[in-house]
Amino acid sequence: MKIPIPDTLLPADQLGRVHFIGIGGAALSAIAKIMAQRGLVVTGSDDNDTPFLPALRALGVTCNLGYAAEHVGDADTVVVTTAAREDNPEVLEARRRGLRMLPRSAGLAAVMADKKVLAVAGTHGKTTTTSLLTMALLEAAADPTYAIGAVLVQTGSNAHDGAGDLFVAEADESDGAFLVYSPHAGIVTNVEADHLDVWGTEEAYRAAFVEFVDTLDPDGFLVCVVDDPGAAELAAAARATSRAVIGVGESPTADLRATDLVFEGATSRFTVVQGDEVLGDVTLQIPGRHYVLDALAALALGLRLGFRFEALAAGLAGFTGSRRRMEAKGEAGGVRVYDSYAHHPVEIAGDLQAARAVAGEGRLVVCYQPHLVSRTRIFGTAMGEALGAADEVAVLDVYVAREDPDPSVTGRLVADAVPLPADRVHFVADRADAPELLAGVARPGDLVLTLGAGDVTEVGPALLALLAAREESAGA
Repeated sequence: MKIPIPDTLLPADQLGRVHFIGIGGAALSAIAKIMAQRGLVVTGSDDNDTPFLPALRALGVTCNLGYAAEHVGDADTVVVTTAAREDNPEVLEARRRGLRMLPRSAGLAAVMADKKVLAVAGTHGKTTTTSLLTMALLEAAADPTYAIGAVLVQTGSNAHDGAGDLFVAEADESDGAFLVYSPHAGIVTNVEADHLDVWGTEEAYRAAFVEFVDTLDPDGFLVCVVDDPGAAELAAAARATSRAVIGVGESPTADLRATDLVFEGATSRFTVVQGDEVLGDVTLQIPGRHYVLDALAALALGLRLGFRFEALAAGLAGFTGSRRRMEAKGEAGGVRVYDSYAHHPVEIAGDLQAARAVAGEGRLVVCYQPHLVSRTRIFGTAMGEALGAADEVAVLDVYVAREDPDPSVTGRLVADAVPLPADRVHFVADRADAPELLAGVARPGDLVLTLGAGDVTEVGPALLALLAAREESAGA
């Protein structure tokens, strides 16, 4: 559901008691955590007992399971997830009482007050780039406040209220949230059509990024990955308005360039060049060219803020990942299992390229779950084509999320588009059947990658348990 953004955005300390409808999600849990760390009285509800809730409960936040009008309690302000339905009993109660209701963008803006905001936007790579930037600034002793769409492995959290004056935020374009924050600096990793269920057309989607640039502080700056055509076009348009722009990438036209890229297993190494000056080398503990570009964008922003290359590079080198972004889940029976959040054709292609390097001599087996009916309807064929880079593919049914099911749009649409022999493509209508199928397909030395933004993440651990049990049984 869509909650209008108020004409006046109040800072968090003026919101009174705050209740979150959908507190278990990555975005709302991050806002709730920062508010709780600042001493606000925070409560919330969610359908699921998600991994984000234990940290909130440890801060004294009441997290209800299920939705009921009485959960709203004596809240003064209610922050609502976009996934909430109009008939949600807590939404109805908040409206009945005339409470202040905020979308998540306004909730995040409330905790940004009085901070210098660094917003990371783009169709793909926002979470990883935000995480890399956070790690770089932490190593540079900036102690930023941060709100990320996934758990940062090093800190075990998706949010923290830092003592410094910087606020690092993942700026989501899916519902226009990134237009609310008025950041000092912004990163745009790439611009490629997505979320057309919200924006309608590719032109409208791209225009939103132009509007995002217009929201930047006039004294601030923009970092764009100019290897991406959409981001390069945005950079050119921004320069035409005298906006300060830093272009990054492998392109010879980039202001900050990555050269001599080397990928070895799960690591990436590159040299950073600015103009004619070699600044030094960076080694990442994550594989893939797209992660190199994410790291380069984070590095460019940190350098522009005046932090030392050596400190920033050390922070990037210390980054071991964020949950669900090429995350190693374990190994059993000689099979390695990774999990990643990719759900757009370009993201799928990037993660399969990275996974192929990690797989080495082994085969790459992918279990993919399409996310959203609207996205699958538009991009289903392209998703299938991207999955063709694997050796064996299992496609689950669509994770419906905030939309209603459509019997004409299923995972079979994706499976039918995978350009592999029929005996190497499997449509699995029931997610519960996936671990058994994958256990029968995977061989010692293979890498199994689960992909998608839904509950496909549960398949990997179940597969590992099944493989471990078979290994134990065989050795008995």
